[in-house]
Amino acid sequence: MTDGEDGKVLRSGWTTGACATAAAKAACRALFGQGFPDPVTITLPRGETPSFALALAEQGEGWARAGVVKDAGDDPDVTHGATIVATVRHGAAGGGVVFRAGPGVGMVTKPGLPLPVGEPAINPVPRRLMAAEVVAIANAVGAAADIEVEISVPGGEKLAQATWNPRLGILGGLSILGTTGVVVPYSCSAWIHSIQRGIDVARATGLDHVVGCVGNTSEKAALALTGLPVEAVIDMGDFVGGMLKYLRRHPVPRLTIAGGFAKLSKLAAGAMDLHSKRSQVDLSLLARLLADLGAPESMVAAALSANTALEVLETARQAGLPLGDRIAAQARSMANQVLDGAPVQVEVLAFDRSGTLVGRA
Repeated sequence: MTDGEDGKVLRSGWTTGACATAAAKAACRALFGQGFPDPVTITLPRGETPSFALALAEQGEGWARAGVVKDAGDDPDVTHGATIVATVRHGAAGGGVVFRAGPGVGMVTKPGLPLPVGEPAINPVPRRLMAAEVVAIANAVGAAADIEVEISVPGGEKLAQATWNPRLGILGGLSILGTTGVVVPYSCSAWIHSIQRGIDVARATGLDHVVGCVGNTSEKAALALTGLPVEAVIDMGDFVGGMLKYLRRHPVPRLTIAGGFAKLSKLAAGAMDLHSKRSQVDLSLLARLLADLGAPESMVAAALSANTALEVLETARQAGLPLGDRIAAQARSMANQVLDGAPVQVEVLAFDRSGTLVGRA
């Protein structure tokens, strides 16, 4: 539960990845002769153990299928109410756990995403969760965990049209997502309020250096790089503008802004809300910066039609061009404009998806 606007308590929900894991576990139990557990309980990355009721349970020779209806809580999620279905089959000996995209789940067709081209759009954390459950069940009965896991979402192809999947080159349906398994209801005012309170606490406890982080990856990487204590973290999320405006009135001597390259490229372009629904990566900015760095015309042109910012970054890195540093410098300039002379020394750290530093200013 989280506090929303006007004091309303917002109910958390479960990601498509958590639902897929529950469905896969139930189906795998049935495949190995243990019946369908209903409800089925799974363990999430942070240790939560939610239980899910089954909306579907079917079995035939060499296969089993289970489905879970996604409950996104009070988050306005396009997949709320969708049925996430897992069908499991025995696979080739020595093949391990293999993932397939069934109807309503997309396939990756362009580079720059966390998965290679040609793979089902089932993200790394849900894959790890499902694989762990499958292996545990197989081990418990002394069988090999050579299992094919097919995830499908009835109606998913239509639902995906309301997402960025088609633009990103994820075709044919939805992505199976989630890093924590939990959907936290989205509330601008609540989040900005927590940012402000974090700054207040930092000032009150005498901290002279805070780090505003977009997410978990940038938080861990920034703390490792700066040596700051976790108390110095401001969980700004996408609300870099809200953080900077508050710091303008309530300054802290030093501020490190840490985030993924794509998010910080939005800040570099002047966006103060980095959420994908309210700002987009400006590929023309990336192309201009590449041109300034002396990139060949073909690379500049390719940047304008790239699938993602990380695709452009990787091309620049291979060419030895410090595009990450340029984005960090431009983002720092934009942050200083918002601070408008407040006594705050700004540093910007840009990371890739693995937490590797790719730009600093």
